Amino acid sequence: QVQLVESGGGLVQPGGSLRLSCAASGIIFSVYDMGWYRRAPGRQRELVAVSTSGDTTTYADSVKGRFAISRDNTKNTMYLQMNSLKPEDTGVYYCNARREVLKRDYWGQGTQVTVSS
Repeated sequence: QVQLVESGGGLVQPGGSLRLSCAASGIIFSVYDMGWYRRAPGRQRELVAVSTSGDTTTYADSVKGRFAISRDNTKNTMYLQMNSLKPEDTGVYYCNARREVLKRDYWGQGTQVTVSS
């Protein structure tokens, strides 16, 4: 059974930092493209950052230079370091594991991030 468990969300003031984690089980982590998505209040879910199995990274323009995605294949864990947080970063952050060739697409339950003074 595949499980993706996010942690690290919370309430932070503008300009602050948070580090999200996504612990995966039930998949061969190293061969999956791993991503972070978020859903802001009243908006559709959007891509934040992706780390591919080939170790390339992609970021949404809105987070470039502030967020950093990383993964530890020995721990089956992905991270999102979020710095210089803004109120518009508020939302539920979801972990995603995707293996296109196998048509596999898994999601975590999400973790809430609130940026507010």
